[in-house]
Amino acid sequence: MNDAATLAALQKQLTPLFPGLMGVELTELAPDRVAARMTVRPDLCTVGDTLHGGAIMAFADTLGAVGTVLNLSPGARTTTTDSATKFIAGAPVGSVVTGECTAFHRGRSTMVWQTLVRSESGKLCAVVTQTQLVLAGR
Repeated sequence: MNDAATLAALQKQLTPLFPGLMGVELTELAPDRVAARMTVRPDLCTVGDTLHGGAIMAFADTLGAVGTVLNLSPGARTTTTDSATKFIAGAPVGSVVTGECTAFHRGRSTMVWQTLVRSESGKLCAVVTQTQLVLAGR
C-alpha cells in the first residue's frame, strides 16, 4: 500500500487542512504503520524555541487517523476518542521531527495506534497512544 499514488493522494487530502498548515509530510504508508516528518518552525514552538506539546500531539493524532483511514471500509469515517501523551524530550526550532505510528489494534469499531515522535538526532521526544472510533458511512 506504500505506493506513490496512495501516498500522494493522502498528502493532497491533508494539504488544505490543519496537518497541511503544520507541514506534516507523509513518508510511508501501510495498513499497520504510518511514518511522517515535520519541520520544527518557529510558529510551532513554545518559549525556548522548542516544539510545542500541542504540535507534537496534533502531529501524532494525524498519523493515527491516517492509519485508521487506510483500514476503513468504503464510506466509513473516523474520529479520535482519546489520546495519551508522554513527553520525554524537546525538539529545537529548525530541526525535523519524525513520527512512526504503529497499530496495536485494528478492529471493526475501534483502532488503537501508538506514535513515537523522534528528534532529528533520533532521540525520543514523545510517545502518543490514541484510540480511533470507526464510524459507519452515512
